[in-house]
Amino acid sequence: MTKPSILSRRGLLASVGASASLLPLSSAFAAGPVLTPRQTEGPFYPAGFPADMDNDLVQVRGQQVRALGEVLHLEGRVIGVDGRPLSGTLVEIWQCDARGIYDHPRQSGRDRRDAAFQGYGRMMADAQGRYRFRTLKPVAYPGRTPHIHLKAATVAGRLLTSQFYVAGDPQNDRDGVFRAAVRQPGQRERIEMKLAPAPGVETGALATEMDIVIG
Repeated sequence: MTKPSILSRRGLLASVGASASLLPLSSAFAAGPVLTPRQTEGPFYPAGFPADMDNDLVQVRGQQVRALGEVLHLEGRVIGVDGRPLSGTLVEIWQCDARGIYDHPRQSGRDRRDAAFQGYGRMMADAQGRYRFRTLKPVAYPGRTPHIHLKAATVAGRLLTSQFYVAGDPQNDRDGVFRAAVRQPGQRERIEMKLAPAPGVETGALATEMDIVIG
């Protein structure tokens, strides 16, 4: 059985409209009609999906403890270059845990992975194209700056694979994947998350709003 969304299960966000007004962050679309850059899927896309794969990666169904790390509320819209919402888009995210370990058979040290972290989540964008995830602020691991992987598959069959990064992290400009994705004006704004405290959403958590723009 699929778990209820964060809205109904935790009451963290009163409504889609209210959640959008909580953050003093402008929409990424303000930077102009720039597409979200395509980036590599990487080696750690799930080899098998977890039993629990809803949009709350911090709390695994049936477990009392929550994942280690700093909670991040990631939300935004999936839109076309004309600004219209792409409702029904399937949005997936996956990332390493707070120890820098993915839930993947190719991951070394997988036995040390935080079992309380879901590691992968998915949801359908609503009628306004909005999506939301409760996850962790990403951490670095050897060879990569902190990042969250994402895929977005529209109803029309368009597929985008990309990654989000923490704005201002000094490792970004030393990361080859990041550098390759920000060669054109406006692309940096599409993939760098500006994090802000979110006391009105969840005590001690961070929040960010990122539009996913698909051509």
